[in-house]
Amino acid sequence: MPDFDPVSHRMVQEQRWFEDFVLGERFVLPSRTQTSAIFAAFQAASGDTHPVHYDVEYCRARGMPNLLAHGFQTLIHTAPGAGLFPFLVEESLVGFLEQSSRFLKPVYADDTLYPALEVTELAPGRTTGVVTLRSTVFNQRRELALEGMQKFLIRRRPA
Repeated sequence: MPDFDPVSHRMVQEQRWFEDFVLGERFVLPSRTQTSAIFAAFQAASGDTHPVHYDVEYCRARGMPNLLAHGFQTLIHTAPGAGLFPFLVEESLVGFLEQSSRFLKPVYADDTLYPALEVTELAPGRTTGVVTLRSTVFNQRRELALEGMQKFLIRRRPA
């Protein structure tokens, strides 16, 4: 097809710059049920071999209802690439600067997680700015299972 241009093949056509972000703006990420396949994939990727993450009888013998997700297994659901944020900043993103998180509730196999990112701070610089996103993960019981933050260095709009 002669009219095709790979440069225009984008998830989001309109790019955003530091000035385009607004405090309180939310980026909802897809919900995800913690299936045995997710547990197995995380175990394979992380190398974590503790039975609390793969032996349901081990967990039940210790009073847990099911397999216990590793905290990092919960954290990965806040990856911005699961949503629109990185597609909005393809031209302006300089880098991912920082991440922190607190694990507030246990996550078990078969729980459904609802992650989101929210703009909580905008720190402008001369040519760039830092966008701070609050990361949250709620479970199907409406409990906050994870809370944290992520910081990104974003270019200001070119003159």
